[in-house]
Amino acid sequence: MKPAREVLASMIEKGKHEINRGADGLFLSSLSAGLDIGFGPLLMGVILTLSAGSYGDLQTELLLASAYSIGFIFVILGRSELFTEHTTLAVMPVIDGQASIKKLGRLWGIVYIGNIIGGLLFTGLAVTLMPGLGVITPEAFGTIADKLVSHPLHWLLVAGIFAGWLMGLLAWLVSAAKNTIGRVFFIWMVTATIGMLHLPHSIAGNVEVLMGLFTTNAVTITDYISFLILSTIGNAIGGAIFVGLMKYGHVTRGAK
Repeated sequence: MKPAREVLASMIEKGKHEINRGADGLFLSSLSAGLDIGFGPLLMGVILTLSAGSYGDLQTELLLASAYSIGFIFVILGRSELFTEHTTLAVMPVIDGQASIKKLGRLWGIVYIGNIIGGLLFTGLAVTLMPGLGVITPEAFGTIADKLVSHPLHWLLVAGIFAGWLMGLLAWLVSAAKNTIGRVFFIWMVTATIGMLHLPHSIAGNVEVLMGLFTTNAVTITDYISFLILSTIGNAIGGAIFVGLMKYGHVTRGAK
């Protein structure tokens, strides 16, 4: 693992690079991330369809959590832009005084829109083509979506903070890792934890809830909009405050 000061310096430089990147490159990269992350929820649906178990069964839960992490591995190792990574990464140069809040807002807006559109495109392809292969059913899509929309609205916000907090920690750990094997392990460890706890990740959850919206009557457009707004706000708070501010504060005050 790299020293804390080296990790912070690396994150500030990476954040500055992305904040100053052209809008077209940012959008294409974030669109790619929104598409790629969908493979996690898709694989979860396959497991629910082919497995005798379901939510609540330990072995199935572990399988589902590991499947959930697949999309994140594709996105993060593929160097695509993910909104929840930038709730910490792109915040660092702003806290350090090397970038403005206006530029941060521009980055967040472009990446978020690209992620959401990518997820929408992936979901359309998945629900149209995959059931015909016989490895997934529409009911599986609905089951996955229900785990995110069947809670009170305040739960979405609070649980979203925890998900954003974990994603911020992931951005830190990936920057601290010295090799690809270490990065893969950290991605799996953190995102499988999010999956195991059924926490709302705004971008992966965008695909999960859309799958239910497109295939069942149990998920409504109101459910989808509520999920997206509250999980996004929670994710941003968790990543920016609990990791961005905290890590910057303690490292600049004497951490090695």
